[in-house]
Amino acid sequence: MPIAPLAAIVLAAGKGTRMKSDRHKVLHPVAGRPMLLHLLASVAELKPERTAVVVGAGREQVEAAVAPLGAPLAVEVVVQAEQLGTGHAVAQARGVLAGFEGDVLVLYGDVPLVGAATMRRMIDRLHAPDAPAVVVLGFRAADPGAYGRVIAHADGRIERMVEFKDASSEERAVTLCNSGLMAAQAGDLFALLARVGNANAAGEYYLPDIVMLAAGDGRASAVIETDEAEVTGVNSRGELAALEEAWQRRRRAQAMADGASLVAPDTVWFAHDTLLGRDVTVEPNVVFGPGVSVADGATIRGFSHIEGATIGRGATIGPFARLRPGAVVGEEAHVGNFVEMKQAVLGKGAKANHLTYLGDANVGAGANIGAGTITCNYDGFFKYRTNIGAGAFIGSNSALVAPINIGAGAIVAAGSVVTTDVEADALVLVRPPQVSKPGWAARFRERMRARKRG
Repeated sequence: MPIAPLAAIVLAAGKGTRMKSDRHKVLHPVAGRPMLLHLLASVAELKPERTAVVVGAGREQVEAAVAPLGAPLAVEVVVQAEQLGTGHAVAQARGVLAGFEGDVLVLYGDVPLVGAATMRRMIDRLHAPDAPAVVVLGFRAADPGAYGRVIAHADGRIERMVEFKDASSEERAVTLCNSGLMAAQAGDLFALLARVGNANAAGEYYLPDIVMLAAGDGRASAVIETDEAEVTGVNSRGELAALEEAWQRRRRAQAMADGASLVAPDTVWFAHDTLLGRDVTVEPNVVFGPGVSVADGATIRGFSHIEGATIGRGATIGPFARLRPGAVVGEEAHVGNFVEMKQAVLGKGAKANHLTYLGDANVGAGANIGAGTITCNYDGFFKYRTNIGAGAFIGSNSALVAPINIGAGAIVAAGSVVTTDVEADALVLVRPPQVSKPGWAARFRERMRARKRG
């Protein structure tokens, strides 16, 4: 645990022009959650006293995204009116941290997958016996490209840091790269930032310059390393897709390690909060949106799309099923092909096996919903509920016009349009009597043929 109060500054002022989007860059989703919220969820595990998000344009979007977070994060959004570099961006958070005397983490909203454990390692290193002025998070890049370089001794003490634009060919050959993430005590951080200049190739105020300023004062800084995947950033749609794929690969592997079977792992897509129990089987081409929980022993068959749903032990879903927010599927219940549920509960052992829509409904245990049945829950203005009792049988191609109650054990005959309540164990038929006229079809065809010949 941190040994001093903690604050976090998240930089999100980049224009994100390569995204070509009206949405703020840090609000583009990975696994169904905006990148910024991925990062803030990790920050929240450290219980910071203060959190600042520094934005350029798009303040309203970011404020709307962080507003629901609440404790343990008290997020304040501040604006960097001119983008004059990372050092200048961090300095904009000085007001939010006024009077704060603890440790500060500097993070990036478009580097969303940094975990709380890595953040803790940065803080722990800051409080090591050699008391570094700044802790830098570094990584070994497969392709160092234009990353800034960290020149360090074997024990992690930093000799110097240099931006790629200003690096010599010898410095560019170094593979230890600067992720941009840093930790420092608040007093050190803002005192050093006040001395950063912009005499460099870009004319910007570079945050890494605080390391060399501290060195000039006789205080060393240190680098710790993490895996490149954890500090991968996003600047384009292509990079966003690559990060999504990397996240999904790790999540699929974790699901299988935890006891779920993925028949074709590369075709299954998880959300950030998907929960799978043991012995769950997921067939190919299944998509989990946010808010899904699947209990032990359930089977999710191919081409199903599930979001905001709770699936009980031993239930079977799909193939080609769609569960929307508020769907609850009970233990051993069946939801079959081309069945859609929304704000509906399917009780233990109940079945809706074919071509059905259940919206704003409660279906009792053991009930059977026939093919083509729909709950007519919306009149163009308001939603209404349908309640179907335990053991009821709803015949195929029935329309249940809500609000309506179908009693336990009742039978609704196929093709019925039911508009009033049905008592328990009753049979209801809502259709005209069948009329048969012998020979009528043959006479009709003959008349039509004669007309066509004439």
